[in-house]
Formats: sequence, C-alpha cells, structure tokens
Amino acid sequence: MLPIFTAGFALSFSLILAIGAQNAFVLRQGIRRLHVAPVVAICCLSEAILIFAGVAGFGLIAEAAPWALEAMRWGGAAFLVVYGLRSLRAALNSEDALKADGAPEQSLAAALTTTLILTWANPHVYLDTVGLIGAVAATYGDGRWIFGAGALSASCVFFLILGYGARALAPVFARPKAWMWLDVIVGLTMLALAVKLALNL
Repeated sequence: MLPIFTAGFALSFSLILAIGAQNAFVLRQGIRRLHVAPVVAICCLSEAILIFAGVAGFGLIAEAAPWALEAMRWGGAAFLVVYGLRSLRAALNSEDALKADGAPEQSLAAALTTTLILTWANPHVYLDTVGLIGAVAATYGDGRWIFGAGALSASCVFFLILGYGARALAPVFARPKAWMWLDVIVGLTMLALAVKLALNL
C-alpha cells in the first residue's frame, strides 16, 4: 500500500510544482495573509474532486467530448490575459501594489471566486488530474484509490506550504519594490500561460 501511495504522491507533486495561475494566486494570498485558509481549502477540495473523478474513470469524458476541452482552453486563455494585464497594471499603481501590511480590501467572495476560476478554467488541470493521474491510477487496479489518496495528499501539502509558508517572505515584501516585482512576475506568467494555452503547447 505504501509504495502505491508514494507513487501517487510523487506524480501529483511533480505535476503541481510548476508555477501556474492558481499557484501564483495562492502565493500572493499567503504573502498578504488574505483569506488563506478558505483559499487553500477550495484548492484542496477542487483537487479532491478532480483527482478522484479521474481515478473513478471519468477521464473518458475528455476523450468523448473534445469540444469541451477546446472551449475550456480558449476560455482559460482569455481569463489569463485579463488577470495578467491586471497584475501588470497593479505593478504600475503604487497605491495598490506596494502595501505589504495594509493590502487593499478584498472580500472573501472575491478571493474564492478568483480561486475557483483559476482552478476550474484551466484545461491543464483536467489533463493533469482527471487525465494523467486517472490514467496512471488505473494501472494499479484495486490500488487506484490508494494511488489517488497519495496524489491528493501531495496537492494538499503543496497548497498548505504555499499558502502558509509564504508568510516567511513577509519581511521581503515590506519593501515597496518587492510587491511591484511580484506583480510583474505574476502578470508575465499569466500572459505566458495564456499564449501557451492559445497555441495548445
């Protein structure tokens, strides 16, 4: 059982480790200490739904309805462009981007909505969780649920580290330029991901 759990953990961790829109948002929330617990909870719950959907065999839906992935691809690219441009604009706005301790007010609803969109509007999350993890889990037969549990554990550990470990960076972001560069990096990352999605790379 442990080797199967470990295999699931390793695969999921390697997939989620790459920086993406969702990860960048969780990192930013963690640094600003804004609604970290509910944001992390939404990320973990979403991962649970997606991973176990894949383990249960719903990865076949993607093959049966390729138009759905295509629609999500363009929708996700459009959202990433908007989000990226907003981050770049924030980098130019000293009043919004440079407050490490007194960040602009953000409602819980806004934080959760952004988290849900960044998670569910990204077609790569379906390819990674429902598709890839689901396909690999299927090779373990009856042990696929243990594999899925390992994969989910990796995701939850990662988001907890990202959300709460970011607080260690708070002293760095007490400096105005650090916030500016974070917004620039996040903005460029979002735009790069949008191009990647649009080109289907």
